Amino acid sequence: MEQIIRLHDKRFKVMIPAARIDEVVEAVAERINRDYAGKETPIFLGVLNGSFMFFSDLIKKIEFNSEISFVKLASYAGTASTGEVRSLIGLNGSIEGRHIIVVEDIVDTGESIAHMVAELTKHRPASVEICTLFFKPASYRKQIPIRYAAMEIGNEFIVGYGLDYDQLGRSLKDIYVVTEEE
Repeated sequence: MEQIIRLHDKRFKVMIPAARIDEVVEAVAERINRDYAGKETPIFLGVLNGSFMFFSDLIKKIEFNSEISFVKLASYAGTASTGEVRSLIGLNGSIEGRHIIVVEDIVDTGESIAHMVAELTKHRPASVEICTLFFKPASYRKQIPIRYAAMEIGNEFIVGYGLDYDQLGRSLKDIYVVTEEE
């Protein structure tokens, strides 16, 4: 029997089990380890709140010296992107000449990424790359390359493993997809 959970007014079922998530996190970490071996102390910049679980699991698999920091952006209301990005918490410290790896939970329209890259570029980093657990290519409207996409998905609305529906569902270890409405 399939497990169905309820968050607010919606029902969700498992779409991606935790074991599969761990596999794709391991694979993307291996790519980053290869690409950044020998580079001087990159900064992993986690985008809160959604990336916290992915960020934690990813950074444990990184095999080179790095620094970590976090920023907080907001662009969702309920199950849809508002299209407007609001910076909530900024970056502390200089990033000039540093390699930055932005760690996101999910990239769909690209509005948050475009905003983030524009803000970071003002500080003259050596490079800015995007690492995301989930990438929705059918929704993506920007030209910024998503170099490290752990997994591509369709336009489903998902929760779990850091992703939420109006603040619920972040702590789920699996990824759930919205199912029939009641």
